[in-house]
Amino acid sequence: MKITVIGATGMVGQRVVAEALSRGHEVVAGSRRGTPVDGAEALTIDLSDTDVVIAQMAASDATVIAVPPARDGGSHEPTLAAHRALIEARPVGRLLVVGGAGALQVGDTQLRNTPGFPAEYKPESDTFAAVLDLYRAAEGLDWTMLAPAPVIAPGERTGRYTVELDVPAGDQVSAEDFAVALVDELERPAHRGERFTVAS
Repeated sequence: MKITVIGATGMVGQRVVAEALSRGHEVVAGSRRGTPVDGAEALTIDLSDTDVVIAQMAASDATVIAVPPARDGGSHEPTLAAHRALIEARPVGRLLVVGGAGALQVGDTQLRNTPGFPAEYKPESDTFAAVLDLYRAAEGLDWTMLAPAPVIAPGERTGRYTVELDVPAGDQVSAEDFAVALVDELERPAHRGERFTVAS
C-alpha cells in the first residue's frame, strides 16, 4: 500500500511513518520543509496547499493528516480553512485525519467542556471539534478520524490497544500504539465515515 503522511515529522507522524515502513508499505513523508525520512520518499507539502494535497491523495492508496493547529498562540483559522478547502474539493482517495481527545463525549458534553479540563489545551480541542464537524457534514468523501486518549506521549510499542467510538477508551495511549492502531485501520478499514479513539 502507498501511504502519504502529511505532518510526517511530528510526534504522531514520525511514528506512523515508522510503523507503516515496518510493515512493508511504501511511504511518502510530507512536511512543510520536505525533511528527509529514512526509508520514505520525502515531499514538501503544506496542508493549506489544497491542490498538492489532492494530487497526493489521488496518487496514494491512503493519506494521513497528522497536522495539529498552531501551538504558539497563533490563530487556528488556517487549520480550519485548510480542512474546509480540502473537503469542498471532494478529493478522491482514502483519508485518515488525526483528531483530538477534547471532542470525545463524556456524558452529555464533550471532554473539552468538563470541569478541570486544562485551559492550555482548550483552543486546540475547540479546533479539532470544529474539524470533526466539518468531516461529519462532508459528502462523497472517504474519511476516518482517529482521536487519541486524553494523554498521548512517546512510550512503548506494545501492539495492544482498546477501541471506542465517541467516548474515551482509557486515560492514556503511547504514540507508538496510537500509530499501530492507525495503520491497522488503514490495512483493515472498520471506521469509514466516523471518528474512533484508542487507548492503552
